[in-house]
Amino acid sequence: MEQDKPDDRRSFDLMPAIDLLAGGVVRLLRGDFDQVTTYPGDPVAVAVAFVRSGARWLHVVDLDGARDPGARQAGRIRAIVAGVGESACVEVAGGLRDDASVAAMLEAGAARIVIGTAAVQDPALVRRLVDRHGPDRVVVALDVREGRAIGHGWAPGSPGMAVEDAVASLADAGAVIFEVTAIDRDGTMAGPDLELLGRVIAQRRGAVIASAGISTTGDLRAVRALGCAGAIVGRALYEGRFTLGEALEALPA
Repeated sequence: MEQDKPDDRRSFDLMPAIDLLAGGVVRLLRGDFDQVTTYPGDPVAVAVAFVRSGARWLHVVDLDGARDPGARQAGRIRAIVAGVGESACVEVAGGLRDDASVAAMLEAGAARIVIGTAAVQDPALVRRLVDRHGPDRVVVALDVREGRAIGHGWAPGSPGMAVEDAVASLADAGAVIFEVTAIDRDGTMAGPDLELLGRVIAQRRGAVIASAGISTTGDLRAVRALGCAGAIVGRALYEGRFTLGEALEALPA
């Protein structure tokens, strides 16, 4: 799919999240599979509705694939890509930890992929992927707890590394897009961690997309004013805190 249409990082991209689990659309609280909220609607229909409301990007997370690579939902992701057609681009996250899994998702139609644990553990993988697919097709997810970027499904005790060091290392490896999640706010609608986002932006090593905690259109305006290139929004849309149309109206070009 052509990238120039929605991938202008001078603009602010509001990205609805579609988390896939057992064929449905869900949200987890702080990444905990024991705290799942399931929302009505077929994932393809949900994706199409977001795009009809104005979304240019969709953030699709394959939670089944994150837990078990053998259960990856490539077919459903292909269906979402086909459903939205040329009207929007789809980025895919969830358990992408090697060259083969990344290639499979790109072949399934993803405009770009998101890697987290594998990126922090192995910046050389990021370099290979960037060299092979281009920097605009490889997004690094930095999942942060107490100032440290961690992986391993956010399991307690994962040591990680200082987020500033992670950004520097991964930018040196070719990453130019970072999605930053404050783990303690994920799925909580408690507001974004502006201090964390500001620290990453201040490094000036790439575009920063805010994730976790957004609950109001004011939160969206705040992360945009801070310098974020976009924001991922999930629970606030599904639970009616605001509509996608209201959010887009609050973020004039």
